[in-house]
Amino acid sequence: PRHRRAVCHFWGALQDGGALYKGSYEGWYCTPEECFLPESQLTERRDAQGRLCKVSLETGHQVHWTKEENYMFRLSAFRDPLRDWLRDNPHAISPDPFYQRVLRWLEEDLPDLSVSRERSRLQWGIPVPSDSTQTIYVWVDALVNYLSVVGYPETHGEWWPAAHHVVGKDILKFHAIYWPALLMAAGLAPPERIFVHSHWTVRGQKMSKSLGNVIDPFACIGQYTEDGFRYFLLRQGVPERDCDYYDEKVVKLVNSELADALGGLLNRSTALSINPSNTYPCFAESCFPKILDYRGTKAAGWASAEDYELVASVASLPLQVASYFEGFQIYKALECIALCVRQTNSFFQRHRPWKLNREDPAEKLWLDTIIHVTLECLRVYGTLLQPVIPHAADKLLSRLAVQPEERGLSNLTFLPRYSGKPCPFEGRQLGPDTGVLFHRLEKSRQQQIETKKL
Repeated sequence: PRHRRAVCHFWGALQDGGALYKGSYEGWYCTPEECFLPESQLTERRDAQGRLCKVSLETGHQVHWTKEENYMFRLSAFRDPLRDWLRDNPHAISPDPFYQRVLRWLEEDLPDLSVSRERSRLQWGIPVPSDSTQTIYVWVDALVNYLSVVGYPETHGEWWPAAHHVVGKDILKFHAIYWPALLMAAGLAPPERIFVHSHWTVRGQKMSKSLGNVIDPFACIGQYTEDGFRYFLLRQGVPERDCDYYDEKVVKLVNSELADALGGLLNRSTALSINPSNTYPCFAESCFPKILDYRGTKAAGWASAEDYELVASVASLPLQVASYFEGFQIYKALECIALCVRQTNSFFQRHRPWKLNREDPAEKLWLDTIIHVTLECLRVYGTLLQPVIPHAADKLLSRLAVQPEERGLSNLTFLPRYSGKPCPFEGRQLGPDTGVLFHRLEKSRQQQIETKKL
């Protein structure tokens, strides 16, 4: 009832604005699919009697040339408003290649759109108000779902316009041309931003039921864990181009960046052999003095130039990651985090804290400082990775005794003692050791996942 009411009200708004008229529509109609298909989605085959006929490329169903009277939406009248909207809002559609594609479409012919079907042909939809012979077609019915779920037409004001609308590249025209034009015609604002993503291929081939190469995400979660599979998809998924999937790639990435680099760093820096008190050790400013320009410094105290580069990289990471997250460039954010994790491993390996003598006061100060800097880096990584690998991030932060209220991005400050400010974690007892952060995917677990026809 809620959706039906929203669709009927939206239809009325289109009609009141003069955006609808009754006209003749003709084309190739596929009865099983209940839709008209363009020539680009058709091919010719011979039927059982050997006669040449047109069929759907996707399903093989035969189509017939049909002419019927429908309600038409004056899409052609919205070419200029759509162009103005996009040119005034260059980030309305991203990434940019898709924005440019929509602009090119608007330079082409933009015919009016059939938005109803004869009731005798399509019984399951919502009838056109005041015309029971016609059914409102999916162009309007399905798209209005975005409004009906936010309370349209009564209580949608708090949630509309949508801040971000995420769509696949295959439905770009519906959401970047048809939907904004329909909204404008109904007196509503289009989404503030339409984010478009590409597709996953499997070993260079399009995922297809007929090819039997559809990847079952639930099987992948069972194989690689929820965190591992999420990390792979977000780390490797580049929105503006199709990305290729194969199992070996998942194993290699997850082992390298989660199990070895991140998990190994946590394990080594919290080992009782170098931190027998199991605490968040103190930072010694004498060992790692603050400098104004690390690029012109070879070394200071016990710290090397590379150490200052690490501090600068991690200090800038939260803002950098937040910016990439806001721009839906998750893969770039994870790339930056992975680079900093590698830098931190190099820092830890370079100074070999396990070789330092805890009984020597000077070496103990430096040992504690190395561990403090490493744990501070890990705290930043764990905080930033919460949206991507929530279970592993929680485990990491709990091991560092970071409380739930200390895990927000807004108050994330890296290495405050370096700037002469107090660090709330110094001297704090670390959380319990619950084992390996992320188990390596061993060879026995690298077997191909059975592709399932979903």
